[in-house]
Amino acid sequence: MKIRKALITAANPAQRTLPLQVLIDQEGVAKPALQIILEEAHDAGIEEFVVIVCPGDQEAYATAAGEFRSRIQFVEQSGARGYGRAVLLGRAALAGEDAFLHLVGDHLYLTTSKEGTGCAKQLIEVAVAERAAVSAVQATRESQLPYFGAVGGRLVPGGRKLYEIEAVIEKPSPTEAEKRLLVPGLRAGHYLCFFGMHVLTPAIFDLLGELEAASAGKGFALSSALHALAGRQKYLAFEVSGRRYDIGAAYGVLFAQFALSLAGRDRDLVLRQLVEQLAQG
Repeated sequence: MKIRKALITAANPAQRTLPLQVLIDQEGVAKPALQIILEEAHDAGIEEFVVIVCPGDQEAYATAAGEFRSRIQFVEQSGARGYGRAVLLGRAALAGEDAFLHLVGDHLYLTTSKEGTGCAKQLIEVAVAERAAVSAVQATRESQLPYFGAVGGRLVPGGRKLYEIEAVIEKPSPTEAEKRLLVPGLRAGHYLCFFGMHVLTPAIFDLLGELEAASAGKGFALSSALHALAGRQKYLAFEVSGRRYDIGAAYGVLFAQFALSLAGRDRDLVLRQLVEQLAQG
């Protein structure tokens, strides 16, 4: 299994400008969030990108992509027909790929691994070793369940935080999660929620196609296809060493910027100014 292409979804009309937000990266360089996401994937070995955008956004995204512009194929999604439809639109551009990396356009990632291995690279290494679809997950407090898809399953022996997925539910209620998504070994009140990063096999497109055929023109969710995938082939969840930052959430860009700054070369400067600001407040 060689994973050389990535699919990035950025066609939600309410969030179309988020990947264009400019932040200061760990090296102190100002760049759009999209470019930071592309760098994450490139550092994991990705060579080509497919980006799903709203009609009319292609030029702005191409500019924001910087040095990666020539490696991107843009696909437009007209109408708000859901996350599942956005992924399905990448099918033709990804034809012939054994598996591909999928990222969302409104999340940034920071590794916490001792070796400094990026989150996407960690995920791809697991997918290649297991020769299977793998979704990155993060143990998440019950109070955050309304914001994420979540999985239930059982730990795979071997010492890694790797789980065989048995169920996928989009934004479950705490009661539903307690019934179907408990995972042995997690702290009480915590569940495995999606990280915004997946390695998927072509089988996902067949499942999304089935959902589209049954949707009668309405939107359909990727999580429904992922739940079905767990029943058809080996599908794993991997708890990466890292943190996700949803820049579409309240104060999301602010928190992402703090995280980048505190993990970068200007950490001391940022901390000093933050302390001064708090003292004045």
